Amino acid sequence: MRAGKFITLEGGEGVGKTTSLDFIQAHLEAKGIDLVLTREPGGTPFAEKIRTVLLDPSSEKVAVDTELLLMFASRAQHLAELIKPSIAEGRWVICSRFTDSTYAYQGGGRGVDFERIRALENWVHGDFQPDLTLYFDLPVEVGMARAKARGHLDRIEQENVDFFERVRAAYLQRAKESRRYRIIDASQSIENVQKQLSDTLNSIS
Repeated sequence: MRAGKFITLEGGEGVGKTTSLDFIQAHLEAKGIDLVLTREPGGTPFAEKIRTVLLDPSSEKVAVDTELLLMFASRAQHLAELIKPSIAEGRWVICSRFTDSTYAYQGGGRGVDFERIRALENWVHGDFQPDLTLYFDLPVEVGMARAKARGHLDRIEQENVDFFERVRAAYLQRAKESRRYRIIDASQSIENVQKQLSDTLNSIS
């Protein structure tokens, strides 16, 4: 059986992860790779319920610790019910966001100490990490304009520019520290973004 892989897509708002997911799916399926597309928070029926609570802009003010713990609660369910079983079956799992998002949004954006996040990471998935993380980088103002053009903004998307600048800085720092990261310049044309993706995917498949 061909070994399964775990690939994550990361980035701020409006960087084009959804469009890129469609391209990645087509590219890998053309190679005969059996894959699963999923997302965080969410990915399973129970985890999707947590996502709804987390992103609802009309809910009461959510405490930072509540947000952090719910992210990892959703992730624990996602790992147990979808991600790990799929990889064990030899499938590739392509996931929009994973724990790097928590370091960026709750750590960089909210100011949660990275050691607190690391403690939860070790508890929930330990040494289990993505084989490859595609980080889509884009200036914050451009990404926010794209997100607003889509219409409805969820609770986190409604944060201010300074919040998203901290998110981006945290992502870029993690990209410097991890060999599994590949930075995709999302400010380029769709054709050039897809060229970056195909070159990266061809190197591991």
